[in-house]
Amino acid sequence: MMDIDYRLAFDLAPVGLALSRERTMVDCNQALCDMFGFTREQMVGQSFQILYPSADEYERLGARMTPLLGRSGTYADNRIMKRVGGRQAGEIFWCHVTGRAVDRSQPHAAGIWSFEDLSSTRPVRAELTAREREVAALIMDGLTSKQIGKLLAISHRTVEVHRARLMRKYGAHSTPDLVHRLMSG
Repeated sequence: MMDIDYRLAFDLAPVGLALSRERTMVDCNQALCDMFGFTREQMVGQSFQILYPSADEYERLGARMTPLLGRSGTYADNRIMKRVGGRQAGEIFWCHVTGRAVDRSQPHAAGIWSFEDLSSTRPVRAELTAREREVAALIMDGLTSKQIGKLLAISHRTVEVHRARLMRKYGAHSTPDLVHRLMSG
């Protein structure tokens, strides 16, 4: 039987990978560095906050994922992230993020995260506010305005206002049309 070099597998994985402690990167692979435009030395020791379009989104998403990580040990979503270095610095893009807490009783104490860049199939074409980005991601997950409102701790009517703005910005005539336009950019 062949020995498996787990470090090599981590480094050469086709998706971005990061190991975390208290939402700070303690290691990452080359794919993650390439995706966000930083070197490993620049990424390690940084808070995941640098990868978000805004500090508010980082805080709100962290609070939202904590109970889910505590319950099942895993969390996954599609969200808009921000490239931090290189020639694309500041560019926002859709990213599929999956994470696993090492210990469910301490969801952010240590984790393993994967990041898949969706920009080739789902470009961001409209200028969106932080809240519109959150609502758009949850609409694409198939949630209703009431479900989104509950998750974001806002009224369902406020969600409907954001949905209407998204529909205007994307020229959509219905929620399924909006989802289609968000998916295709």
